[in-house]
Amino acid sequence: MEFKVYQKELELQSRGWIPTFHDVSREVVEIVEASGIKNGTVCIASHHTTCSVMIQECSHDIDTFDLEYLQHDLLDIMRKLIPDYTNEGDYRHPGPLHAQFGRYVNEPGNYTSMNTDGHLRSVFFGRSETMTIKDGVLDGGEFAHIYFIDWDHVRARRRQLNVTVMGTTEDLAEDRKYRDGSVINTYRKFDEAEKAYDKHYTYQLDARYEG
Repeated sequence: MEFKVYQKELELQSRGWIPTFHDVSREVVEIVEASGIKNGTVCIASHHTTCSVMIQECSHDIDTFDLEYLQHDLLDIMRKLIPDYTNEGDYRHPGPLHAQFGRYVNEPGNYTSMNTDGHLRSVFFGRSETMTIKDGVLDGGEFAHIYFIDWDHVRARRRQLNVTVMGTTEDLAEDRKYRDGSVINTYRKFDEAEKAYDKHYTYQLDARYEG
């Protein structure tokens, strides 16, 4: 059975001034199809430390910020957990040494290092997602979309998303169903001792009649 690895890089342009959500579902599907891999996985990973990858439903409605409602709901929650960096000193980072490093690598100004909120949100949210490929089809369920999120909103940025497809180019012979597809019962199971009668269940009632 042949094992194959197929990689592509997506170039994206974030707008700045507010976090950007890029729907890259169509591109990832096209990459999976072009890979020739029938069964395996695809890893969608950010090249950047202030960006994340999310698999979620498309909520269709778009507001005046060009964000889907579900995306803006997520941003509102992240702003409560990790507030926007709006004033110098809101966070410890960046310190003077890091600001100097920014100038050393030709950043356009100290303000570009005031993206602590983006770094922290990326840490909380994660920088990659992995999906399953079954019979040449990306298994995202009925409603899944793939989004690349750029949390860094201090300026417009060119961004890179890495897509790695790994697996076999052949069909799988065995049945995928675990235990013939029977439903797995994960509910708690009580033994007889745990279900036994206790006299205190009817103590008040019994005492009243006995008295």
